[in-house]
Amino acid sequence: MIDLDETDKRILNEIQLGFPLSIHPYAALAERLGIPEEELLKRLERLNRQGAVRRIGPVINTRKAGGTSTLIALKAPDSRIHEIGEIISRHPEVSHNYLRPAEYNIWFTISAADRERLDTIIKQIVDETDCPILDLPTKRLFKIGVKFDVR
Repeated sequence: MIDLDETDKRILNEIQLGFPLSIHPYAALAERLGIPEEELLKRLERLNRQGAVRRIGPVINTRKAGGTSTLIALKAPDSRIHEIGEIISRHPEVSHNYLRPAEYNIWFTISAADRERLDTIIKQIVDETDCPILDLPTKRLFKIGVKFDVR
């Protein structure tokens, strides 16, 4: 359990969807929160170390940027879950991977500039893991926004 004071909670609520698009985003965010930028940076560093913030980064709409993406389901033996998760995560085109309680138990999304590059990455992952996959390209996109109300 992470102890959060009211300022931590305000920071966590603001950075989820309201991160400033600015040359100095942390200064802008600090001003909005009414705290010094240095305090904001120290709090974010602590929240990251404690696991409340995994990373701060953009969510890019691959299609609008001219790229493509696909969802992959991989069938990994239980004894190799951690190893295979690390192999997948080494590919910068994979945003994250997660475990599901199913026959195909590791799921992840790959984004690339085009289908040829996407196929190259998929082949590399299959070669590196020696595990079967299901390639599930997007047919219809449902964008679900998630914001956690930190209280």
